[in-house]
Amino acid sequence: MIIKQTNRPFVVFDLDDTLFQEIDFLKSAYRHIELLLKPYLEASLADQLYAVYSNGNNAFKWLLETYKEQLPSNVDLNFLLHEYRTHLPTIELNADAANFIKLLQQFSIPLGLITDGRSVTQRNKLTALGIQNIFASIVISEEFGSEKPNPANYLHFESLFPSFEFYYFGDNTKKDFIAPLALGWKTICVKNKGENIHNQDFTLLSPETLIINSFEEIAFL
Repeated sequence: MIIKQTNRPFVVFDLDDTLFQEIDFLKSAYRHIELLLKPYLEASLADQLYAVYSNGNNAFKWLLETYKEQLPSNVDLNFLLHEYRTHLPTIELNADAANFIKLLQQFSIPLGLITDGRSVTQRNKLTALGIQNIFASIVISEEFGSEKPNPANYLHFESLFPSFEFYYFGDNTKKDFIAPLALGWKTICVKNKGENIHNQDFTLLSPETLIINSFEEIAFL
């Protein structure tokens, strides 16, 4: 795909599994919890939690049942979920996404973000990735009051930035592209590199949605 600067392009991104691998957030949270519980447990907890998760089981339920004798009374499911959701993660942009964002900035193309999730969790991700200040506007479902595929999350950008040609990059084949396609946006699905949290079903996509393996496939004119 070629993005033509003469058409006043505006690029809107999804966050999780589009700009970075969401599984890295999960691993970061497990390491964070391991450090918190180190006074009580000698085990390599992060690795164990990830193994339980990878086997399709509830990692926190396993933790509470396996180590209930060693853990203090305040360490319960609510505690674990709170730490999971609110910790400042150790995560990085995918290399191709980082390079693409740099190119967009060099061409002075405005950027937006639409992401579902809790405010504190998603904003901590943006801070950790170092991209919290690069967007002209950010829509986070908890703050905005609706989730994808609600058209309102996308119309927000049209109302604030009229007369632009919108490009939307996402990964979730079930919900990311329904609204922007209906609005006439250019839609691009970033293909799973084998680490995405959610599977992709390309039969759900319209033929109008371009599927790419890497942001390197996007050119500028």
